[in-house]
Amino acid sequence: MDRLIAPKPAWRRYGPYAAGGALAVGIAAWALIGTPRSTYRVPINQLTFATVTEGPFEDFIAVRGTVAPFLTAYLTTDQGGTVEQALVEDGAMVKNGQPLIILSNPALQLQVAAQQLVFEQTRFTYQRNLLEIEHQISKLKANLARDKILLDGNAIAPSTYKEEEEEYNYYLRLRDATIASRDAEQRVRATELIGGKRLGKPGSHQDVANAGVEALTIRAPMDGQLTALDAYVGQSKAQGAVLGQVNSADRFKLKADVDEFYLGQVVVGQQTLFSVDGRDYQAKVAKIYPQVSNGTFKVDMYFEDATPPNMRVGQAVDLKVELGGNPHARLILNGPFYQSTGGNWAFVVSPTGKEATKRNIRLGRKNPKAIEVLDGLRPGEKVIISGYEAYQKMDRIEFEQSDESAETTESRRQ
Repeated sequence: MDRLIAPKPAWRRYGPYAAGGALAVGIAAWALIGTPRSTYRVPINQLTFATVTEGPFEDFIAVRGTVAPFLTAYLTTDQGGTVEQALVEDGAMVKNGQPLIILSNPALQLQVAAQQLVFEQTRFTYQRNLLEIEHQISKLKANLARDKILLDGNAIAPSTYKEEEEEYNYYLRLRDATIASRDAEQRVRATELIGGKRLGKPGSHQDVANAGVEALTIRAPMDGQLTALDAYVGQSKAQGAVLGQVNSADRFKLKADVDEFYLGQVVVGQQTLFSVDGRDYQAKVAKIYPQVSNGTFKVDMYFEDATPPNMRVGQAVDLKVELGGNPHARLILNGPFYQSTGGNWAFVVSPTGKEATKRNIRLGRKNPKAIEVLDGLRPGEKVIISGYEAYQKMDRIEFEQSDESAETTESRRQ
């Protein structure tokens, strides 16, 4: 038998559909609104702004250079000894060959004296031998002249004359060999006598007699200024010790430490600009030292034209090393923000000027004044270029007009 069934209430019939619709609307609204974004409030007077512009980009790096002598010659000891006299003071102007320091070395002086004795004995032996050879040559020459007459008169046999002639030629060759041996012996002994330095006139008795003294006398290797003198009376110096240096006094160069980031961009011949006493000067990169130490490499630069007057060794000079031309580019002022982001993003001011939002960008070359903008920023847009340390993890910055300290709040976009 059929039974009448009462209809369900409307709320039970349509409730699930309404709930599903509300959920869908909520999801859509959440998708449109987006995920929550962190916001940082900061007084506007604590920020530094810059506007993106267009213009020529000067591709250069700024470095601090120092004035250095163009040439430096070191004073070293060929023989060890004790400082007996310092003939000049540190900072004095010296001439090439001028005696500067005198060392004493009794053991060396005794050795030199013994070598001198052997040298003289050897020289005497060669002189005696040469005298005997010359005597024999003189006798044989006279005999040949006499026997030539006898030979022409058939008074002696030709074989007898030939033997005398061969003996005469033998003594001539012996004399030449003895002279060559003497000269070679004297050169070797003279070199040993002065500890490795060759004499100006090999075999000169006067040079040999003074060789020991010369080895202990330190002389200026060139004209210039004596600096870094390290020789006091009574000091003991080992062989090869550096006692000071002589710097060229009228020629200079510039030395600079450059960040290793530019190792592949700095090349020999690049132009460098600098100013001294209000005047502009130029120098060129002359030498690059490839060794990197403490994140920098060294560069030498020579003056291209006139050397600035009154330059002093050690004087600091601000240099601008040009890396390329001046191409047209979008530019933003350089600032601390680059160190915080690596040039990958920045806070860009909104059109209302009341806030700035985080935006991915791409920056290129930079110099101490400006950075090249490759992508992500348009001319006329404003960017916060002060440091981002306090709000590096934020997505948005709100500007406050008051001077009260900044505070961090979490807010959701409605």
